[in-house]
Amino acid sequence: MGELVPARAGRAAGPRRQAVAATAVRGLARFAAARGIPPGREFLLDYDVIEAFCVAGLPGRASSTRGTYRSALYRLAAGVHGLPGQRPTPFAGAKAPAPYSPAERAGLAAVAAAQRNPARRASALAVVVFGIGAGLRPGELVALRGSDVIRHGRRVSVHVSGPAARVVPVTAPYAGRAAGLAASAGKAHLFRPGPAGRGYKNFVTNFARTLAADPAAPRLTLSRCRSSFICDHLAAGTPLRELLAITGICQAESMARYARHVDGAPAKAVLRAWDKRQRAG
Repeated sequence: MGELVPARAGRAAGPRRQAVAATAVRGLARFAAARGIPPGREFLLDYDVIEAFCVAGLPGRASSTRGTYRSALYRLAAGVHGLPGQRPTPFAGAKAPAPYSPAERAGLAAVAAAQRNPARRASALAVVVFGIGAGLRPGELVALRGSDVIRHGRRVSVHVSGPAARVVPVTAPYAGRAAGLAASAGKAHLFRPGPAGRGYKNFVTNFARTLAADPAAPRLTLSRCRSSFICDHLAAGTPLRELLAITGICQAESMARYARHVDGAPAKAVLRAWDKRQRAG
């Protein structure tokens, strides 16, 4: 597996970083082989595979060690798949946050509407609309522009760029607001338009923490918004292949962490079997 760590990368980064990367790659390769993942660079260095390894493949390791391995593997993956923009959805094994209830969703819309100026109101609403309505990850939301939102009649879709590029139909309750936000933004960014350090991984999280809200109001997090989007589709019986496509998730087994919140959703064993059939077929 040494070929996964380019020699030029080691010379540029120094011997310690090269050694850490090599150790992380060996562990990743063992983890992937045990799960039937092909050994090619494009498979092993898939961001979802890396997340699975860091979440479920390092039992007993300190969180700092997991973070070090994740950083080393992300640097290698960027050369294969491009920059991730954000941490991808972990595989089954890490608990997914609970989806927002209908009452909480109404509360989040009220929080967005209560912000002190139009720019903050629009950005807060964008988190709600494109999180719950389209399931975007943080980096995807940060990169989103008004021109990426397309309306055909009543159907509104989001063209997502980045490593998990895809087209996502916005769910009906949020389609109108998504189109309205896009029309107001034009070609500008929908979330916090203007100059900003958009590569910062906590860009969305830090904004959400500063929202003015009643102490009893639900806390806005994009992870719970995305969980709500996925759980809504699981509850509606959206075909698994379609759900994987619109969420940008590579492995059906990753859905198990969300399915635990949805009565009647496929069990983890069923999702794992679906993955195996896809690899075999």
